Amino acid sequence: MTVPQAVLGFAVVAGLLTIIPGIDTALVLRSAISRGRAYAFAAALGINAGCLIWGVAAAVGASALLAASEVAYRILTLAGAAYLVWLGIGLLRTSLRPHRAAAVDPPRASAWHGFATGLWTNLLNPKIGVFYLATIPQFVPADTSPLLMGVLLAAVHNVLGMVWFTVIILATGFAARWLARDAVAKVTDRITGTVLVAFGAKLALDAR
Repeated sequence: MTVPQAVLGFAVVAGLLTIIPGIDTALVLRSAISRGRAYAFAAALGINAGCLIWGVAAAVGASALLAASEVAYRILTLAGAAYLVWLGIGLLRTSLRPHRAAAVDPPRASAWHGFATGLWTNLLNPKIGVFYLATIPQFVPADTSPLLMGVLLAAVHNVLGMVWFTVIILATGFAARWLARDAVAKVTDRITGTVLVAFGAKLALDAR
């Protein structure tokens, strides 16, 4: 297997993972609807940064240690579950406020806040690390540096993810006026909040 073949094969797997609806897509979609493109792009960059960190960690073997340590995996999984539940409950509480518009863009809702939210959402999800640990070794050609190949494959995943998030954000922008309505924003927050809590609960159950 050559490097181009490895990149293409990994891109197919990573592309399928990217477009499957999940916590990352839900976070970016909700950000684009309620806080605008800048915040949504910042969240997307944070998500991709988290993926890149996990990819590098997998490439140098840190994820192997995580996968081998049941205690470490459970601790990180429970931390990620708690974080997702906290985000979800926050959205549900926001959706119940009578004046939704005043709560859409609080002072802390800066691009940096969006980036940090996306970053921690991924860093506290050990399944990303396990995914890289399981897939990257399968796409490292002989006589190729595992570290450099791991970084390259993680970068490919980042590019695919950013393209997908850009499509979501721009598509949301076309319908921004309708999506920004108070009733729609509340429903979106409730759905996203419920999804976040559900993902968090699933992570917690998986850690048992």
